[in-house]
Amino acid sequence: MVEKEEEIGTPGETVIGDEVVASIAGMAAKEVAGVASLGKSSVRRILAEHLGGVGEKSRFGISVEVGKKEAIVDLQLNVIYGFNIPDMVKEVRKRVAMRLMETTGLIAKEINLRIVSVEFQDQEVQKEPKVE
Repeated sequence: MVEKEEEIGTPGETVIGDEVVASIAGMAAKEVAGVASLGKSSVRRILAEHLGGVGEKSRFGISVEVGKKEAIVDLQLNVIYGFNIPDMVKEVRKRVAMRLMETTGLIAKEINLRIVSVEFQDQEVQKEPKVE
């Protein structure tokens, strides 16, 4: 993102790095109830570690393209079983767009989400009554 001289009063250029935008988007997504974590499914993660050649951001399930005023965000999410996925992804998109605007001034042109796994919480398993 580039700020104009009249906006800040002193000449110069401000560039917000892809890693910064990726971090903000990832943290915003994790704020949403039902998102367990970010990243690839365990099978893909193991394959990527063994085969190598995977970029740092991609390894964590986040990739971004940052322009001067807009950003495109791709997130891979691991979700918690029992949450409504369509509602959750709406909230993730809303939260990521809001945080990017608040912290960087960037407009989220696209927020692409891929659900890569479902995680089961230990507490839910323990709630079931045991039959003896």
